[in-house]
Amino acid sequence: MLTTTLSDFRKDIKSYLDKVTQSFETLIINRGKDTGVVVISLEEYNSLKSTQHELSSRINQQRLDESIEALKSGKKLIKKLDD
Repeated sequence: MLTTTLSDFRKDIKSYLDKVTQSFETLIINRGKDTGVVVISLEEYNSLKSTQHELSSRINQQRLDESIEALKSGKKLIKKLDD
């Protein structure tokens, strides 16, 4: 995780954004007492939104937990997909 001030961010915006997008760094820009902004890559944002959706209902959470446990125990489920 990177942190910077707003004035330093302005001075070197390209470098900071390159680090965020290329290295999947999270950037926190401090804006004064107890305020700030978090910058993440679009790919990271989309991943977070996807995870949020997957966990948005109790049924989805249970299915995910069951799938993880099945993988850990070595159980496999193979289905053929129709063309």
